Amino acid sequence: MNGWVSDLVGQGVADEVGKVWGLGSNTRRTRPVGGEERNMWKPTQQEGLWFHGGNLHQSRHYSQFLALQLTARYFGIQTPVYGLQPVFHKS
Repeated sequence: MNGWVSDLVGQGVADEVGKVWGLGSNTRRTRPVGGEERNMWKPTQQEGLWFHGGNLHQSRHYSQFLALQLTARYFGIQTPVYGLQPVFHKS
């Protein structure tokens, strides 16, 4: 998805979002809070840009949580997440 974002909406947006997928690597400050996937099924640093992907099982499982988050935000219900992570690795 890193390259896809760059191709679709531009390198500037891709750099603002940072890496997508993965739990980090052995490099410094790459691991997301609580072991979450990077930028998946939650808000990203780019306002209004959410990522949803994966295999059939992941898509079926996480689509309900993504839909609930988006619906709650539409109706003004607070949906706190761990917090937006600072971007340390550009896409």
